[in-house]
Amino acid sequence: MSDLIQARILKGFRDFLPEQEIERALLIEKLTATFRLFGFVPIDTPALEYSEILLRKSDGETEKQVFRFEDNGGRDVSLRFDLTVPFARFVAEHKAELYFPFKRYHIAKVWRGEKPQAGRYREFVQCDFDIVGSDSASVDFEILALMKTALDSIGVSAVTIKVSHRGIFNRFLANRGLTAKSEDILRTVDKRGKIGTEETGRLLEELAGAENARVILDYIQCEPVTGTERIEQFSRTLEKIERLAGGPAADTARLRDIHNFMKARGIAASYVLDPSITRGLDYYTGVVYETFLDELPSIGSVCSGGRYDNLAGLYMKEQVSGVGSSIGLDRLIAGLEQLRGNSPQPGKASFTEVTVFCQSAESLPLYHSLAAAFHRAGISCEVFPEAKKMAQQYAWAEKKTIRWGILASDDGQTVQLKNLSNRDSFDVTIVDAIKKIQDSRSTPAT
Repeated sequence: MSDLIQARILKGFRDFLPEQEIERALLIEKLTATFRLFGFVPIDTPALEYSEILLRKSDGETEKQVFRFEDNGGRDVSLRFDLTVPFARFVAEHKAELYFPFKRYHIAKVWRGEKPQAGRYREFVQCDFDIVGSDSASVDFEILALMKTALDSIGVSAVTIKVSHRGIFNRFLANRGLTAKSEDILRTVDKRGKIGTEETGRLLEELAGAENARVILDYIQCEPVTGTERIEQFSRTLEKIERLAGGPAADTARLRDIHNFMKARGIAASYVLDPSITRGLDYYTGVVYETFLDELPSIGSVCSGGRYDNLAGLYMKEQVSGVGSSIGLDRLIAGLEQLRGNSPQPGKASFTEVTVFCQSAESLPLYHSLAAAFHRAGISCEVFPEAKKMAQQYAWAEKKTIRWGILASDDGQTVQLKNLSNRDSFDVTIVDAIKKIQDSRSTPAT
């Protein structure tokens, strides 16, 4: 009997080969730069938290998805299912050390035991960005503007960001005498994208009666508009839900302020006021939003969030207002892969720009001195470690998508610089080789 263990992976979890992980890393670098552009700072929290911390404000559906167990010390612990609840605990624990408003970003893995499907996994990366310590329309808008800017930074511009306000919806339900059933109604409406309008109507009828179901469906109706038409749609829809909710109030004034900020920044055409957006998690209290790829809305929201004024209050006496959003990086990448279809985008299999080929083991000290010259110039470079056949070294460089190769002369004074994508060669000094590689960075390999 073999003692070998079968190499396998848990359902809903994945390995990432270098080409896949490099794509993720490059996207994260661009997102990080954008977060910093808006003044956000990084934090980190443990993957494992006490279950009572994570689940105090969750519904039954969330608890079913959490990886929960007793650790070796007999403690009831869970893997974080998002980055927002741990952030609330973080704020409560470190309030005296923070300054407010406090802007943070956090890019890390989270775990949910839901059924794996296209774009949905049990382990995935979220990119969260939040502002706590201000209940201003300005910070609500700043998160919405950052969502658009961050997605633009990674080349995802064809998106629709759907915005709503749970306070207006709750006021509307109170007007209909449905306050006691508001959470169930909100969760039902939140599922409309998955189950369809007809099934949503049937469930609402069971919850609230036929007439209330009809009025709720009218409330959440959203005009299908695109481009600059969305600017007027936002205003028309706001007037409608304001009327149904009983008239003007702070919640509708908040949405008007946000819309004015959007128009001032010149980005209003990317946003739609969609009253059916409610977000299923209980901790949202104000503005909420979800982002969909225009060419692939079926994959679901790739960036979502909202205001959660009461969340940190579970862990501290003082109430700290908060608003934030999260980019589901893995779902976003899955969507981009699906859009590319049979025309995959060429990927990078390494970060290396140039390799120094090993023609002789005795000359390895020279090769490493050449690599050092590239490193000092900020060029990623590696030395092939063995004097194998050149065909093998070329094949290795090709698999790593390395564009440039160096063949050193015996005295090291000159090198042969080879463009490995088309086999062009140049006999140059190391200084000229460095300049040529730097100049070529804006020119794609052929």
